[in-house]
Amino acid sequence: MKKAIALFTSLMILSMTLAGCGAAKETSSEETTTAQAAAETQRPLGEMRGITATELIAEMGTGWNLGNTFDAKGGETGWGNPTTTKEMIDEVHNAGFNTIRIPTTWDGHTGDAPDFTIDEEWIKRVEEVVDYALEDDMYVILNIHHEDNWLKPQYDGLDDVKARLTALWTQIATYFADYGDHLIFEGLNEPRIKGGTNEWNGGTEEGRDALNQLNDVFVKTVRATGGNNEKRTLLITTFAAKAMPAAIENLTVPDDKYVGVSIHAYTPYRFTYDSPTESWNALYFDDSCAAEIDTLFENLNNTFISKGIPVIITEYGSVTKIIDKDWYLNNEEEVAKWASYYISTAEKYGIPCVWWDNGYHTSGNELFGLFDRKNLSWYSPKVVEAIMDSLTD
Repeated sequence: MKKAIALFTSLMILSMTLAGCGAAKETSSEETTTAQAAAETQRPLGEMRGITATELIAEMGTGWNLGNTFDAKGGETGWGNPTTTKEMIDEVHNAGFNTIRIPTTWDGHTGDAPDFTIDEEWIKRVEEVVDYALEDDMYVILNIHHEDNWLKPQYDGLDDVKARLTALWTQIATYFADYGDHLIFEGLNEPRIKGGTNEWNGGTEEGRDALNQLNDVFVKTVRATGGNNEKRTLLITTFAAKAMPAAIENLTVPDDKYVGVSIHAYTPYRFTYDSPTESWNALYFDDSCAAEIDTLFENLNNTFISKGIPVIITEYGSVTKIIDKDWYLNNEEEVAKWASYYISTAEKYGIPCVWWDNGYHTSGNELFGLFDRKNLSWYSPKVVEAIMDSLTD
């Protein structure tokens, strides 16, 4: 009898133990679900303070482009750069950069007309990298980049371009609608007609007028999505994003205190781009380089800043010019002098500048790379130091 009772008792204890284990598993599952939900709600959204574009842009400091990555045809690693990691963005931030621009090409990641539905996996991956930067309290500029195949500022087919632009920005703005004011939208990138008249010299009257219409569509589309997007800082740009008088003087800026102007300025071109064989002074920063930089910022001030319209140089930089491959001699010190003068001058007018870094430093097309993304180190520390030393704050 005692053996039977003992057996019965043992079975009851075992049963209760198993039941307890089952309950623990259910609780663990619930806790996991709750934790996942909490993680999703803890995205680094930030707050929308309702400050003007002028006030926000004054906070942005100096910036860095995650170039040739999400803008690459073929996907994030399509042009040879590694997959972007949180550690990369942390290192950029730790070096002193407070703004990151994430050029993004959506063409190739959307469905057919008329909806042009964005691939969910693509926009989620873009969001992941946006979050990397926001977690460091950086400012993020998100745009539509290599859309040249369809985004043409000309009267022919303009209605179709407007429809596609509206579809894209409606989706992007809606997806990121809950994000705070550290996320900035840039409507277009270097809009122009490839091979057209004055492609890089201000375009034509038709081209500039068509572009003004497209900028207007972008702003109205984002604002129409409501919520935080009603007060989000938006950036419009000139024809080909150029800063020459024909481009900047014919830009129509909407009456919207949350709108700024995006400009690309690799000035002077002979120093930032030309090879030593193309220009005798392509290697050296001199007074003539300084004079062209002065003119650039004076023109931007006279056209925009003095009228209360804020400006960001969303692309600038100078390629590394190899002097002797065997000895690995380059013009880093001259680029550092150029960067110091460029940033110091921009600071006088309150214009943040965002270095174009395509990841290429010793090989590839256009050697604008400052940051070695694979080794989390800096190719040109003297240039980075010059940039940081030139900031007034």
